[in-house]
Amino acid sequence: MHKQLILILFLQLISCNQGNLVILYDLPTIFDEVSGIQTVINSDLIWMLNDRGNPSKLYAVTENGTIKRELNIKAKNNDWEDLTSDNEGHIYIGDFGNNDNDRKNLAILKVNNQSLKSTKKVEIERISFKYSDQAEFPPKKKHWYFDCEAFFYYQDNFYLFTKSRVRKNFGQTSLYKIPATPGSHVAQYIATFHTGSKMESWITGAAISKDGKQVALLTSKSVWMFSNYKGTDFFSGTATELELDHNSQKEGICFKNENTLYITDEKGHGSNGYLYSFKFP
Repeated sequence: MHKQLILILFLQLISCNQGNLVILYDLPTIFDEVSGIQTVINSDLIWMLNDRGNPSKLYAVTENGTIKRELNIKAKNNDWEDLTSDNEGHIYIGDFGNNDNDRKNLAILKVNNQSLKSTKKVEIERISFKYSDQAEFPPKKKHWYFDCEAFFYYQDNFYLFTKSRVRKNFGQTSLYKIPATPGSHVAQYIATFHTGSKMESWITGAAISKDGKQVALLTSKSVWMFSNYKGTDFFSGTATELELDHNSQKEGICFKNENTLYITDEKGHGSNGYLYSFKFP
């Protein structure tokens, strides 16, 4: 009982230092570079992945941090950055990290729902794409707007939110649309939104609520919530920045329910690397 009390007090102390975030679990060291998280229909598990330089694997994790499943994906981790899922429980990997804006092999990888319990190396379907407004690989650095770390599935399409690498304009994010079908596609530009000018304004994750009425975009210090939009121009409605009062390399976000988000950050300098929950109005 005494040890339990000490543990509770310790967790409360940590939570006080996490702003508006509630720590659910200190993630296992295998998630030092977690870059995407997602839930799937009819399951309480949270799927996670690490970005480039890590094995081509997906992990299913409980809310308390226990790894329940580990999938070996038959595809190279060029630069995996985000996860999403559809209404049938298929999972999609965003292999579109593009730090130098020079990639010609951008792709979204479909993992069939029937493979989520597989013990063998999992085959994928590839959805390749390029941006409609990129002609040079790379373009001049003042046009480095083609990195991406955030997307979600909605109504048979993917919606991508780019990450700017242009100095003094890091907060520019552009919204693109791609059909959620295997093959080669051109990502069609929809709109642009500005979250600030510094690196802390980078968009590093995206999620949409189950009813399609709210979109959440993640930065290192806040969550941008969008609502009351017209159609799928998610930037056309009400935009609200929800400050987290906590700054770290946050890269994973998904909805738990209509007013709660799961968020993860990378481990760095011996700190962070947690699964958080975040309730919003």
